[in-house]
Amino acid sequence: MDEEKLAAAYNKALALEKAGDFEAAALSYQEVLKIDPDDHGGASVRLASMKMGAVPDKAPQSYIATLFDQHADVFDKVLVDDLGYDVPAMSAQLLKKLELNHFERVLDLGCGTGLMGVQLEDFSGELIGVDLSENMVEIAYDREIYESLYVADVEDYLDDNDEEPWNLICAGDVLPYLGNIENLIKGVAANLVTKGHAIFSTETLPDEEFKEQGFTIGAHQRYAHKLEYLDEVLTTHGLTILISEDIVVRLEQGNPIYGHLILAQKVTTQSK
Repeated sequence: MDEEKLAAAYNKALALEKAGDFEAAALSYQEVLKIDPDDHGGASVRLASMKMGAVPDKAPQSYIATLFDQHADVFDKVLVDDLGYDVPAMSAQLLKKLELNHFERVLDLGCGTGLMGVQLEDFSGELIGVDLSENMVEIAYDREIYESLYVADVEDYLDDNDEEPWNLICAGDVLPYLGNIENLIKGVAANLVTKGHAIFSTETLPDEEFKEQGFTIGAHQRYAHKLEYLDEVLTTHGLTILISEDIVVRLEQGNPIYGHLILAQKVTTQSK
């Protein structure tokens, strides 16, 4: 792959997008995809955010890994201090409110630098983390709170796992990079003990943005989900929503991004 040619094409497309010339930007992003079919820069996601391309089922793995590897060193400052992200603390507070104070085995999907792990350390007998970004996992490792850490796609990890099932599975800020949640929720259900819990955050948009679909990509290149769609998929795989709290997930250019913090419980036996 010609890195210089790719950088020039991507920068051209990004400049056109920022200038508001979406049609020209779309043509340029399509050129980017020809140079880089694996889509390390997330051109397919940007096309969808401009409403100039189909919404992919999920963001490309290469894009997610590249994005977070590049920003690992400043991730905590940007996400927490600049964008006001507080989902891990909200999750801990919700569990405390329900007096769910201890889980023998906890799986932290999309663990990143370990922000969720810090909040759940006192809740956990054994805490395992999974993330696609090697650089993020290295930072999480230095926190010394996880028994084990794995560099992997969360869906692949759940599908391949042959360990004992978990009592709690967390996925903070995972769904904004995943549209179709069918495989994720199927994997979560298959890896939870019966009566086990799952807690995750998701972003949302006004109903008209979804165009009768369960998920879409917003203007900031992140997936949003309808609550009804989440409920439908969870129910299909034997999970029921115990609590859905309306939250501000983060800020974007100073504006609140709304979503939900969801606690679900596995109520029926599921197998892989």
